[in-house]
Amino acid sequence: MDIATIIGLILGFGLIFASIAMGGGGLSPFIDAPSMMIVFGGSISAALINFPLKNVLGSFSVVLNCFFQKIPEPKALIGEFKELAQLARKDGLLALEQKSDSIEDDFMKRGIESLIGGTPADELRETMETELGCIDERHSMGKKFVDAMGAAAPAFGMIGTLIGLVQMLQSLDDPSKIGGGMAVALLTTLYGAVVANVVCIPLAGKLEARAKEETVVREMIIAGVAAIGGGATPRAVEEQLATFMAPKSRADVGAEAA
Repeated sequence: MDIATIIGLILGFGLIFASIAMGGGGLSPFIDAPSMMIVFGGSISAALINFPLKNVLGSFSVVLNCFFQKIPEPKALIGEFKELAQLARKDGLLALEQKSDSIEDDFMKRGIESLIGGTPADELRETMETELGCIDERHSMGKKFVDAMGAAAPAFGMIGTLIGLVQMLQSLDDPSKIGGGMAVALLTTLYGAVVANVVCIPLAGKLEARAKEETVVREMIIAGVAAIGGGATPRAVEEQLATFMAPKSRADVGAEAA
């Protein structure tokens, strides 16, 4: 679970609700069903027009990456590959079969199983890189979907405001309705700004960061599998995989190994 995403959403909405409560008017003046229909329904309809249905449905699972981290930690990954390299050097690649069932990451597990099955390291690297490219494309599509929602929400908020203003202008003969009509008209702009700036834009940024983080880890896995397939020593595997990490983290790995 990504606590930062949860805290950010709670804090963002909490500050908005707190400012409303401090105004003394209560929450009810800020609730308007037609405005919600225009902003939320309009944003979803724009996304459906932008993307094929299968991509829209697939994007929802990608968005979950903002809340759940499914990729292994680089330090733990290096330790796991060192252990596999040591076993392969000692007993051969077939000995890795006893460890393959305990590998939790599916991408890494498929790579090791292909290595056990006799796939050459160079061919396996190419296959895994192709799969990584497909994973990146799915993540990119998920980010584009959230970006489209974030771009559409303020626009539909403005559309709702214009609709409200037209309806308000039709009742100018009754001044008592002008204030309430203006308030309702402005609510759609508020909803659009909140959806875009509290939800969609931050989630799109988190998806981009998650995609980059996962790409680095997947590239580490590809390098590790190829190194074991090439008969590299555990120390050589560790040094090669450590290059994917920041200098400080790389030093920490070296210190733990020592």
